[in-house]
Amino acid sequence: MEEVKIFRALILGELERGQSQFQALCFVTRLHRNEIIPSESMAKLRQKNPRTVRQAEEVRGLEHLSMDVAVNFSKGAQLSSHIHNVCAEAKEAIYTREEDVKFWLEKGVDGSMFEVLPQTSDLPDLQRCKLCADRWKPCICSYSLSIEWYPCMLKYCKSRDAAGKVSSYKCGIRSCQKGYTFDYYVPQKQLCLWDEET
Repeated sequence: MEEVKIFRALILGELERGQSQFQALCFVTRLHRNEIIPSESMAKLRQKNPRTVRQAEEVRGLEHLSMDVAVNFSKGAQLSSHIHNVCAEAKEAIYTREEDVKFWLEKGVDGSMFEVLPQTSDLPDLQRCKLCADRWKPCICSYSLSIEWYPCMLKYCKSRDAAGKVSSYKCGIRSCQKGYTFDYYVPQKQLCLWDEET
């Protein structure tokens, strides 16, 4: 399946707080057409000055996503062959959204790879992790990340031939920056200690 976007986050653990060396998270969402440039165009890109730190030309708004479904790692390959490599360290922490699951089910993906996670409506005392005092209680964790630079659109330039006829051609890319906040269920606050610091 092609219409899949995967975010992987590796969060360094604080050993003095009883955490492991790092925690991996994977967030899988539907990739909409025209969200990034086609891979064929990406392959043709030549970067001048590859060591330059790039600034995005366009800042796209923050997207807040409620990741209310868990994805089974061993069955995830039919959703995307990349899940096996990208999410290998996050086997127990792969999340998606119910609305994306509905879309993929219509495309023929096997529904047994998805498990709906508990929500506030199921557990009335389920709180956001930053408000939860007990480290061993389940809560809704929040994780934010920002993609500082990615090629989001092709640029077209106009040229005029000898007869004065105007035509357009691909002449580069437009770059974007975008932030995401993911909310998802954790069985214990211990798995979401960074949420205290925000």
